[in-house]
Amino acid sequence: MKFDRVLFAAGALFGAAGVALSAAASHGGSTNVMTAANFLLFHAPALIALSLVAAQSRILHIGTAILLLAVLLFAGDLLARDYLGQRLFPFAAPMGGTGMMLGWLMLAIGGLVTRRG
Repeated sequence: MKFDRVLFAAGALFGAAGVALSAAASHGGSTNVMTAANFLLFHAPALIALSLVAAQSRILHIGTAILLLAVLLFAGDLLARDYLGQRLFPFAAPMGGTGMMLGWLMLAIGGLVTRRG
């Protein structure tokens, strides 16, 4: 399956999960659930948009992959704490947060150096 289709589907799934988790948080969920929902919702449209352009550049492609994995790691750790009562692994959320920053920075660089044809 092509990476652009995976990104588009991931963005759509992030959106659906973000809405569902927002509803769960409004009905007694914790701050962790709301934070995870927000990060999923913030990144859903970005992933859908990036699915249209990431193939133009290796830097954009890598930055998008890092962003996708980092959001999963960050939100997954917050949700594991709430629903499973334990972390995914030590420092999972900080690694996810750092990964998101790295992904966004790579996208910024990719946007500056990618030639549009």
